[in-house]
Formats: sequence, structure tokens, C-alpha cells
Amino acid sequence: MALPRSSSRKRILVLHLAGQYPLGGIGWQAVHYLVGLARLGHDVYYVEDSGAPPFDPRMNSIVEDCGYGVSFLRSTMDRFRLGDRWVYRDVVHDRCHGMSREALDRLYRESDALVNLCGAAVLREEHMRCPVRIYLQTDPVHDQVLLAQGNEHTRKIMAAHTHFFTYGENLGQPDCPIPLPLFDWHPTRPPVVPDLWPIRACPPGGRFTTVGTWRNRDKDVHFGGQTYYWSKHSNFMRFATLPRLTPQLLEIAVADADAAAREMLVREGWRLADAYEKSRDVDTYQRHIEESRGEFTVAKDLVVRTRSGWFSDRSVCYLAAGKPVVTQDTAFGKFVPTGHGLFAVSSPAEAVAAIAEINGDYSTHCLAAREIAETHFNSDEVLSTLCRAADL
Repeated sequence: MALPRSSSRKRILVLHLAGQYPLGGIGWQAVHYLVGLARLGHDVYYVEDSGAPPFDPRMNSIVEDCGYGVSFLRSTMDRFRLGDRWVYRDVVHDRCHGMSREALDRLYRESDALVNLCGAAVLREEHMRCPVRIYLQTDPVHDQVLLAQGNEHTRKIMAAHTHFFTYGENLGQPDCPIPLPLFDWHPTRPPVVPDLWPIRACPPGGRFTTVGTWRNRDKDVHFGGQTYYWSKHSNFMRFATLPRLTPQLLEIAVADADAAAREMLVREGWRLADAYEKSRDVDTYQRHIEESRGEFTVAKDLVVRTRSGWFSDRSVCYLAAGKPVVTQDTAFGKFVPTGHGLFAVSSPAEAVAAIAEINGDYSTHCLAAREIAETHFNSDEVLSTLCRAADL
């Protein structure tokens, strides 16, 4: 029996990893694609079928039992009225949660396209039944370097797709050393559905905050005589003294920082928070952003030093909530306006000046932040452009 068609134009599957990594920011990343594509009139389903073992943030460990991730997915999908439009395939126990295995097989047979968000899945024969297969790269540089170096494994993974998009808007440009080899890469940026982020007043004494991982490993790359690091910790270190230079309270909800790093941050004046406690679900994550005065953050070394043009989907959430953002320069200012509501900085002194500028006229910068989200990251425009480029 065929799945019922709605009046939308295309049936699109969003492949992602919110059940594998059940955290608020990952959940919102999926939601903005699901809700955004649905609002364009498409018939959208969430599919998690990578076979990768789940991560349980309560234990900070990979586990066999997918129960926590499935519960996270179910509550997230229910929250956005997608309760009958998701499936998580548990390979270890050979069962599906949400939709049935039979329904998943029908989706693969009858869908018009899939969006492999974050490259979450290595495509298999059943995925190839979708005529349009979009590889959507949210973390640029790593794949491009491997392709340029002739890595056959990476090439085969990519070649299973028909269309290629990257958040690295500046890749391949004269001021960026990273090429765009082999495939026709289209620039894109993280979408947001602005009306899911109502503007709320910041409480008195509010902090500039961020949520993230201190150190990432295993995906550093070597290219053009340089080593580019898949981690933020070195850039956090560059801005470590920032709390000493501004009266503004600064907070990091950080994961995977060792005792020495935490002691250093506290000594320099940072307020520390638990990343899981701020990200346990999409509502908690949203409240954390809404209760913040703004965001100060840094980016991974490999997207900063390459001038990749990358921009964070987390920072887009701050902007949509009307919270000004001060973030490390990756050359995104070539594509998105900065100086009002959003500031690109390369040094502690520039960060101090940006925070002072925001606090000098806070309400104006809040409005500017929201306007940037609505104008430059709005899912209607971002995903319409993506669909046109992918022949949808």
C-alpha cells in the first residue's frame, strides 16, 4: 500500500542524527529543516538509519541501548507536531521506533529526495531509490581536503549523492586556501524558522553565553603545509582573558573540558555551566538562549584559519531570539551584514569593543539581530534556494 500523499510538491526525507546525539542544539538543527521544508509545501519525514551506536549524554558515553535517544526524538517530534513522521532504526536490536520498518521501506521507494544532513548516513542501496540525494555539509573543510588529496573512501561516500551543499560559503574563493574539488558544491547556510523563536526580554544582569565542546579530536587535516584542527579549544585559549577586559558577565556551558582547562577558565573569570544541563532537550536549550543577554563564542580552528565563511546554527538561534552575537571571524561577513546585532571578531580587543557597542544600545542591537535572522537565515529563503538548486 502506498503512503498517502499530501498536497505538497515533493516527498523529502531528512536523514540526521538527533537520536544518536540527543541534545537540544542537534534537535533544533533537525527541526529547522523539517518545519522549514514542510512550510514550503513539501511532505517531510525524519529518518535516522545510520546504524551508528547512540551516545547517552547523561553518561557521556556511547551505549547499546537507544532508549534515551528514542525518547528524545519522540518528545521533539511531538513538540513540533511531527509525531507520525519519524523513524529511528535500531540496528543492534533489529527494530524501528516511530514508523515501522515496512513504512520506512515504502518511504525509500516512494520519496522524491533525501537530505543527508551533516552527512549523517552512508547511503546504501535502499537510499539510492530516491532520485535526488542531497549531501548537506554543516562542517566544511575536512571533506574538501580529503577529496583534494584523492581519498577514495570519501569520494565513494560523496559520489552516492546527486547534489552537494556546504555551510562553507567562502570555500573555493581567492582568499580561502581550500578548493571545492570533484563535485558541484553549492553554498548554503543554517536555516531558522523565526516564529519558533519569540523575542523575550533579557533578565537583569544577564550573561553572554554559549554552549559547545571544548576539544574535538580525530578530524584534523593537513593541507598546503598547514595543519588545521577540528577543535575550538585553541581559539577559546586565544580569548581566555576576555572576562578580565570587560565588565560583561561571560558564561560557557562546555563539554569535554578537563580539570586543568576548567580551573584556568574560572581563574580568568568565566562562569562555567554544564553543557548537558543547558541542552537536555529543545525546550531547555531554547530557554537558555532566551535567558541570555547575547552570545560570545569562538569557532573551530579549521573553519577560522581557512576563512571558510562558515556560520553556526546555534548562533542563528541566538539571532532569531533577538540576542546579539559576537563570534569569531570566519569570513562570514562577506555574505551576512555585521556591525549591528552581529559582530565578527579576531582578537580579545575586538570582542571587548563589540560587547561595549552592544551594551551601549542594547535594544537596537536586539532588533538588528532578529532582522538578520529573518532576512539572511530565514528557512523560507534558505531552503527555497536549496530546493531550486537541487531541482526540487
